[in-house]
Amino acid sequence: MNKILIITHTADNFSIEKVTEYIEKNDCQVIRFDVDLYPLQNKLSTTFQNGEWVSILETPEAHYRLDDISAIWYRRAYNIGSGLKEELDAKFYGAAMGEIRNTLFGFIESVDTYSLGKPGIYRRLDSKEEQLKVADKLGLTIPDTCITNNPDVAKKFILQHRNVVAKMQTGFAITEDGVESVVFTNVVSEDKLEELDTLLYCPMQFQKMIEKKKELRITIVGRDVYAFEIDSQQFEDAKVDWRKDGVNLLDKWVRTELPGDIEEKLLELLDIYNVDYGAIDMIVSPENEYYFIEINAAGEFFWLDNLTEGNLISKSIADVLCDKAPRRNNMVMA
Repeated sequence: MNKILIITHTADNFSIEKVTEYIEKNDCQVIRFDVDLYPLQNKLSTTFQNGEWVSILETPEAHYRLDDISAIWYRRAYNIGSGLKEELDAKFYGAAMGEIRNTLFGFIESVDTYSLGKPGIYRRLDSKEEQLKVADKLGLTIPDTCITNNPDVAKKFILQHRNVVAKMQTGFAITEDGVESVVFTNVVSEDKLEELDTLLYCPMQFQKMIEKKKELRITIVGRDVYAFEIDSQQFEDAKVDWRKDGVNLLDKWVRTELPGDIEEKLLELLDIYNVDYGAIDMIVSPENEYYFIEINAAGEFFWLDNLTEGNLISKSIADVLCDKAPRRNNMVMA
């Protein structure tokens, strides 16, 4: 029986169970590695002896051999080393976490099998600038964009375009008094130009604001394309960034079809990055022009999956992992 390793964490959502269900229907075994239990509860060991590499995962429930797995789904790596800070002297904690991360990510990168996502792939796709440049070369339309930490350059861009949004390039969040606040996309008005002086300390991405007829979230798994649309302009809190009102919009998305040339270019985008999963955000203007905004290497999909009959996105993920559907070969060793 083929073994599929899912790398996630204990607080992940129910999409893991849905994908697991379909993997088991494909007569494959699921091994779940919750990284927040590593290293205090989960133990990972790799040994080379007598010309053979052997990797073992020990969990509180069982021992698993990992060097003969048939595929990996690198889903999430949140809260690695949870609880370790309370166990170690503070002077050792930072160094220990460095070794923990290096060991875990080194294992994931080096496993000689198919992987749906890898730390290195995620790091590359973190570059919004590269995404936009690749999309532009493919012929996708992108908004006028400025990425800078120079306040004067930003001010000039804003004055030139008038209607501009500012966004962070990462999952930027500010924690104060134990409360985490995510920084969403916001409109930058001309009367706020003086506040841009703080760009000196942290760069931002600015884009010409695109008037929205509808917004799209497109989840691609292998060659399967699941496109959904929403009229975000009907909801006050969602007009600039639909994520601000994301919970209330969960059931408002509608399945849609993409123009053939747009779908073809998005599939080519995944070909270039050699990935089999991507969650893509696009805007459709009142003139029906499609603007590429970004691709998320591990973007969430569970709420859209619930809007398909039979959780089809989860099924596509399972089929790719079980080699039951076309996939891009990303094995790293000969």
